[in-house]
Amino acid sequence: MVRPTHEVEYEQMLLSRHGWMNHRGGRTKDGVLERSAYILLSRIRIQGPMSIGELSDAFGLDASTLNRQTAAAMRAGLVERIPDPDGGMARKFRITDEGSRLLDEERQGLISALDQVMADWPEEDIAAFASYLRRFNTDIERIGGRPWPRP
Repeated sequence: MVRPTHEVEYEQMLLSRHGWMNHRGGRTKDGVLERSAYILLSRIRIQGPMSIGELSDAFGLDASTLNRQTAAAMRAGLVERIPDPDGGMARKFRITDEGSRLLDEERQGLISALDQVMADWPEEDIAAFASYLRRFNTDIERIGGRPWPRP
């Protein structure tokens, strides 16, 4: 008997192949945020300025990977380094106005695409789907020990 998790795995694989859902790394030539920049900016926006150490803990990535990602985001004008607002020694990254603008544009583009996909779905189905995705993500975060703040 095939377990339902087999179907979840297969559908997740299919979902990951759709180009409009995949971000490709800073900013591309067409102005779209790369996936890593989109996630980085989203986390900093919801949590506030973060140091490399805090980002490393939040993402479960080594500091060298985050140094590369934040350097690319700084070159693209998406984030800036600031002194720790709480007086700590480490400098922190915060989103620039340009980074905030591009994050909003990217998010709105994704929401518009999702609105197209779900145009014929009843609102209660969309709400149920969102609830299941939230539950799925929070269980992954719980197992990994890295909860993601939610608005």
